[in-house]
Amino acid sequence: MTQSTMDGRQISAPRPEKPVALVTGASGGFGAAVAIELDRLGCRVALHYNSAADGAREVSEQLTNDSTVVQANVGDWESVSAMHRRITEQLGEVDILVSNAAIRKDALMMSQAPDVWAEVIQTNLLGTFHACRAVLPSMVKRRWGRIINVVSPSALVATSGQTAYAASKSGVIALTRTLATECGRRGVTVNAISPGFMETRMTANATDKFRQNLTANLPVPRLTTPEEVAPTVGVFLDNGYLTGQVLSVDGGISLI
Repeated sequence: MTQSTMDGRQISAPRPEKPVALVTGASGGFGAAVAIELDRLGCRVALHYNSAADGAREVSEQLTNDSTVVQANVGDWESVSAMHRRITEQLGEVDILVSNAAIRKDALMMSQAPDVWAEVIQTNLLGTFHACRAVLPSMVKRRWGRIINVVSPSALVATSGQTAYAASKSGVIALTRTLATECGRRGVTVNAISPGFMETRMTANATDKFRQNLTANLPVPRLTTPEEVAPTVGVFLDNGYLTGQVLSVDGGISLI
């Protein structure tokens, strides 16, 4: 449905019938689950990867709608621009962006190499900026778009050893809220999802003791799964009045 102001000026165009969705970091874990969910919702999905091409192709094989697999270093603007051009040529203009690509390299600040700290910021924060910047002009022009940035409880709850990761994700939250104010009048909403501790390859070899310590103080005392969190993206697709928000799906860790 077209949305307009009281004086009749158009704010938002109707949702595209088969939107094109770009998921960065789609080769596994949460990104893969989001790509599969968007496909289920009728989207044509571009699956981004940096180095895990096989993983992205495996996800693509699980999709039923048109899709494409694209490579880019999200920390590099020219690489992201080239990726965006390939997606446009193969699927059309991007209607939905889920900016999920990220790295985490934990260490105490006093012992962490400056170039490692900067690499986390480059990938997580500047990478989100690059992805948003690439897709935004077309969204604004067509007056419909959904940007969903993936953040972390680390941006809200202090964790020793994560100054780089926490700073990057806090920056993404600030970017999300500010960008929402810039483009809401053009039919583009910008929100963030903050998943909790998920059952992924990163936690597959965790000991029972580690899991117990991790979940002991959570209001919902267990890990979640990417598949449990991924349907959250659907909340943002049809609601053009929801913008600038961080939706925490974290078992309550952000309440602690």
